[in-house]
Amino acid sequence: MNKKINWKLVLAIILIIISLSVYTINFLIFRDSRNIFFYFFMDLAFLPLNVLFVTLLLDSLLNQRERKSKLYKLNMVIGAFFSEVGITLLARHRKFDSKSGDIAYELNKISSWKKNDYIAFKNNITKYESRLNLTCDNEVEIKLFLLEKRDFLLRLLENPNLLEHETFTELLWAVFHITEELSCRNSFDNQPESDLNHIKGDFKRAYNLLIKEWISYLEHLKISYPYLYSLALRQNPFNEEANVIIY
Repeated sequence: MNKKINWKLVLAIILIIISLSVYTINFLIFRDSRNIFFYFFMDLAFLPLNVLFVTLLLDSLLNQRERKSKLYKLNMVIGAFFSEVGITLLARHRKFDSKSGDIAYELNKISSWKKNDYIAFKNNITKYESRLNLTCDNEVEIKLFLLEKRDFLLRLLENPNLLEHETFTELLWAVFHITEELSCRNSFDNQPESDLNHIKGDFKRAYNLLIKEWISYLEHLKISYPYLYSLALRQNPFNEEANVIIY
């Protein structure tokens, strides 16, 4: 800290000396102190405007650029999440959801969607009521999958860049909560209806967040990385006929 202060102090002294030297040379050559003081006070008058420009406008532009850089890194994290966990979870949830055909129908023309279409879909999915038909085998299947990915989810939660994206953080917590709920149960045999309904509620919350964040991620890919967007569409978890092979 002291080194930084000393460095700034030395720089300030050097700049002041340079400025005084230029004014002195000007006086020695032109012998016109009136003009020197005139332009000195003119420059001094513009100093507040210069400070205003630098602190408000330039600082705002730099912060905006830094935010874009953070969001770029965060979208890389989101992409890793969907590759490792998200797409598989969506595909398995779809099998449990007897109403998933409604979502699949809406996504049929996603390749031609505009910005307003993405906004409308995300608004609608917030109110979406899935109809999950969970069984003991389904719960065991999801439990084993999430336990396998538990360390990966924990590493994502440790990422400080997630603070820039509240909705994705909420999704991670929802998925991690399901992992904890399922891991705490040694068996799902003879599961009470009340407990099953509790698990269904956790699944529905995570399911809606998964769909919404996946759509947001697709929108980002469409704008920034069309080649990744093409692959993501060919992995559409709501399309049973989806195939990454291009014929």
